[in-house]
Amino acid sequence: MMRKRTKAREAGLKVLYQLDITSEDIETILEDYWEDNQVLPEIKEFASNVARGVAGQICELDKIITKYADNWTIKRMAVIDRNVLRLAVYELMFMDDIPPKVSINEAIDLAKKYSDADSGKFVNGILDKVKKVEFNDKK
Repeated sequence: MMRKRTKAREAGLKVLYQLDITSEDIETILEDYWEDNQVLPEIKEFASNVARGVAGQICELDKIITKYADNWTIKRMAVIDRNVLRLAVYELMFMDDIPPKVSINEAIDLAKKYSDADSGKFVNGILDKVKKVEFNDKK
């Protein structure tokens, strides 16, 4: 059985994907998503908080991702990959209750599940650098 946080991250990724490809605001997207997807309250809460957090910090998250994505711009990345990275970097930066290793492993799994074969390696490479340099492996 899939863990609650894993399900919440999947939901959060789907919301962030919508945010990325539409011009709607995050609250409208969340409202529409939860209308069509019934989940446990704690899954909804975690996914909504992460999606809102990413939406509110998107410029800062993109700067960090771009800094460690050699020869890649945010716009050139696959939509799924950049949103997996945004979600994971947000967790690394703002969610101290989640071990970095967990955030990174979950991001790799999301990339493998929803993107192409090389996405797991791509996401892992960037997140590993972000963790080492931005956080000095301190957590």
